[in-house]
Amino acid sequence: MRHVLSALVQNQPGVLAHISGMLASRGFNIDSLAVGETEDPQLSRMTFVVHGDDAVLEQVRKQLDKIVSVVRVVDISSENYVERDLMLIKVQATSAKRMEIALLCEMFRARVVDISPDNMMIELTGKEAKIEAFIDLMRPFGILELARAGRIALVRGTPPPKDPP
Repeated sequence: MRHVLSALVQNQPGVLAHISGMLASRGFNIDSLAVGETEDPQLSRMTFVVHGDDAVLEQVRKQLDKIVSVVRVVDISSENYVERDLMLIKVQATSAKRMEIALLCEMFRARVVDISPDNMMIELTGKEAKIEAFIDLMRPFGILELARAGRIALVRGTPPPKDPP
């Protein structure tokens, strides 16, 4: 089963390595990982997507909760949440193909962020399926480079009360 875990951690060196190492040692491959500072500069939010058995993942979540630098870990998979991916993609774009690419960008609500005589760089955010569909449509033009950020996610509604760091 696919799990989206959200961990609030102290913003310190080594936390990411500690948590990803723990997951790897338990046999979980991290499909996606994003880390960034929160509204509190002393805390970072880690959002990672893993696949695994519910019971085993619950044990891992409990073990993560015991790490001193971890404030809170929540499996938000069963919650009502919003998730997004970010992608930059550079495609070949001759002057004859630019209009077609621009129309596809408009349909996907993507933004052209750079253009040169022979290629375009496009930014796209959305759910994983949207990103994958856009990549598939760009393949015939010739993908030169592609970079994706890990998934980020937040539960809808009022956030849980903050725990002190």
